[in-house]
Amino acid sequence: MPDYSTIEATTYDLIVIGGGINGVAVARDGALRGLKTILIEKGDFGGGTTSWSSRLVHGGLRYLEYFEFNLVRESLREREILLRTAPHLVKPIQMTIPIYAQGSRSYWEIQAGMVLYDLLSYDKSLPNHRMLAAQKLQQLFRAVEPEGCRGAAQYYDAQVEYAERLCLEIVLSAQEAGATMLSYVTVAQLQRKDQRISSLLCRDTETGEAFTVHGHDQTVVINTSGPWVDQVCRSGIKGNAPAPVGKSRKIGGTRGSHIIVDKFPGAPDEALYVEALTDGRPFFILPWLGMCLIGTTDIRFEGDLDKVHVSNDEIDYLLNEANRVIPTAQLTRESVQFTYAGVRPLPYSKGKKTSSITRSHVLYDHTSEGVNNMVSLIGGKLTTHRQVGEEMVDAALRKRLKKQKKSGSHSVTRQAPLPGAISTSEAKTLMTTANRDVVAHLLSLYGARTPQVLAIVEEFPELVEPIVPDQPDIKAQIVYSVRSEMARTYLDICRRRTALSMRSNYGFDVLPVLADVLKRYCGWSEGKCDRNLIDYYTYMRDNCIPDYQLDKYSPPIATTVA
Repeated sequence: MPDYSTIEATTYDLIVIGGGINGVAVARDGALRGLKTILIEKGDFGGGTTSWSSRLVHGGLRYLEYFEFNLVRESLREREILLRTAPHLVKPIQMTIPIYAQGSRSYWEIQAGMVLYDLLSYDKSLPNHRMLAAQKLQQLFRAVEPEGCRGAAQYYDAQVEYAERLCLEIVLSAQEAGATMLSYVTVAQLQRKDQRISSLLCRDTETGEAFTVHGHDQTVVINTSGPWVDQVCRSGIKGNAPAPVGKSRKIGGTRGSHIIVDKFPGAPDEALYVEALTDGRPFFILPWLGMCLIGTTDIRFEGDLDKVHVSNDEIDYLLNEANRVIPTAQLTRESVQFTYAGVRPLPYSKGKKTSSITRSHVLYDHTSEGVNNMVSLIGGKLTTHRQVGEEMVDAALRKRLKKQKKSGSHSVTRQAPLPGAISTSEAKTLMTTANRDVVAHLLSLYGARTPQVLAIVEEFPELVEPIVPDQPDIKAQIVYSVRSEMARTYLDICRRRTALSMRSNYGFDVLPVLADVLKRYCGWSEGKCDRNLIDYYTYMRDNCIPDYQLDKYSPPIATTVA
């Protein structure tokens, strides 16, 4: 647990609110530039929008349609940086776009877009696109619907199967650079003095302990709370009278939903990027950890940001569109193994078509609202998080040095690898150990930190056993996630340190083993495990289990009194 008395006795140069991928990137960049940095996250790192993405590190091909060339170029550059700095997590993936006569874009329009995409990624390490005739597409993808098909485009982007772990590695890198990274801590109040945020009143959500994070006259507060940006802004106070920072609505989020299904007849080994017949919106059919990930939707969202649930209509939409493209799939509601939805923190745009709302990020300076040391992030994508971090810290330094005629330090994150970055030769050396399958799996999650997990196996040999049969994760990962990765709940371990929740039965089969390991090796009490069991079920019910499957899952019965 963090030492909150030490935190209260410290003054910080940079205070970051929100521990999604953009927030942790800001904290990392700031700490690497020598700023005394603290980040406050109300839940687990990456537990919001970061955790609910399509898991692609992509250039944003469809943004060309809206002439957002700068965003595409930025995304393509950031994709290349991530392929180099996090090679164990971010990997190339081939995308194929079947082109149909009934689609809204012709073969030649898509080809022109592909040429432009290649031009904007002139410094890439991945191959250029190629166009396929209809006959060639049928040879390569025999299950794809042939009627009306005019051919296809093929190109490369990148995939991060464990998006949450990418976020976590940035957290660990920030810590190594000296940043204080707090999870499960809420910001109760932004305390103002004159035209500045002077301190933050915070509370640990598990223990209830309250403490204050202090700034000084040069401190800058960065709000990277994603869909919660407006909520954070409204928590400002001045004396005893409410005085919210934000005077106008800034976020107009849209819900993006996904389903995960087992491999089906005709399932592609590479990604399909298809235009939905129903509404013309592009969606993906992606290979993911031996399964298939299908998404996404784009629906305005005004509900509870902590309970974002896929609707039955969205599930049917994704199933029907996938079946249309691959008729042999024959997917039904019973095929669905997991669902998830998240809210994109897009700029508020009343009445605008959701797909046309810009995906570019905006750094909103609250000086115009009477607060001179706070900047909020509106928007932001998984792919461009590093660039956001660099821009935010640049903005913070400009504020700090405004009265001094000198420039701030430069970001080093374009070159600095993440902690798990590993070379082929290092990975090859580790693969010479006895259990090659275990090591190969650990390398895909931990990269260069794999020996740290194996050290737990050396300490407790029995922890090399799989957590559940037919899944690659081992019991040592549970202990490692608590000891070294700041996991505090069942959900942290099953959903964000591993993908166990998403791979089988919403993770419920894992929980008995999880409880046993945590009690034996991490000192968790029976009561703590019971509370986690109930919280886990509640989260899955509210966010992941489709309505039509709820009757299959009964609320757990605690064995002790909470």
